[in-house]
Amino acid sequence: MTNVQAINWNTPENIWNVLWHQNIAQMWTDTEFKVSRDLKSWEKLSVDEQLTYKRILAGLTALDTLQGDQAMPLILLDTEDLKKKAVYSYMAFIEHMHAKSYSTIFTTLTSTKETDYLLSDWVGNNEHFAKKYGITETQYHRLKSGLLRDRYMARAASVFLESFQFYSGFYYPLLLRGQGSMVASGEIIRKILIDESIHGVAVGLDAQDLYAEMTAEDKVACRNEVYRLLEHIMVAEEQYTHYLYDNIGLTDDVLKFVRYNANKALMNLGFDALYTDVAFNPIVENALDTSTGNHDFFSTKGDGYELAKVIEPLEDEDFDVKSKMVNDGI
Repeated sequence: MTNVQAINWNTPENIWNVLWHQNIAQMWTDTEFKVSRDLKSWEKLSVDEQLTYKRILAGLTALDTLQGDQAMPLILLDTEDLKKKAVYSYMAFIEHMHAKSYSTIFTTLTSTKETDYLLSDWVGNNEHFAKKYGITETQYHRLKSGLLRDRYMARAASVFLESFQFYSGFYYPLLLRGQGSMVASGEIIRKILIDESIHGVAVGLDAQDLYAEMTAEDKVACRNEVYRLLEHIMVAEEQYTHYLYDNIGLTDDVLKFVRYNANKALMNLGFDALYTDVAFNPIVENALDTSTGNHDFFSTKGDGYELAKVIEPLEDEDFDVKSKMVNDGI
């Protein structure tokens, strides 16, 4: 017989209820940001700075596409708990929103021809990015084996992508934003960072659930494999960072930032940090604060959303009051 399933959100709440509500509370769309306001800032950037920015956006687009097309759907299919599946479904959707938001920035700043080149040719043919991308994609396809260890490692790879592989690309837009340049585009990156923060936590908790099912021997083997995978990814990340940032002199600080977030990824998996934390640019560090903030007065998006809780229908008196204010010169 058909295995009919119906999710029941009325069962006792658990962490996946919390993750669902937190994801929804952070929901946004790319059209809420006025990227055209960045054009003056864009024109002030040097040719090398513009090139770095465009390559960053192209790489981030490909990584979010990987997350939306493969990581989340494959993990979702590998998941039985219906609340978890719902959270993964939403996260797959918002990964695609991230990818679309980069195209919104491209549309404003670059020609269609250049955008097509970056998203079609550059991401596929650049050896540094292809290496970074390929390591993680390979881990996702281990899910197909159905083995507990492979299921766990695919989730660990997703945590690494969500929690630190994105961050070499996040660094420069966040730095410029903090300096008052490319603010609208930087706000989009900031919103994406906040989303990826919760994604890393969610997938990390799911991975820890699987880890708890392992034998003591398998736990040791998986832990060792996680650290080997991290070091493998880090080599590719360092090469990619040099490629992106050497021409604008930011490589050393970006690598400090990347290692800091690699430690955060390990924490999401329940493991100890591997790298010594070294201070990096405080402007970028401040952008990592994901606490809710207020909307400002420059049409940039705040970190929090205030949804209308009480909605009342308009009455005739409302228009009478408005007319009176106009007549009184208010």
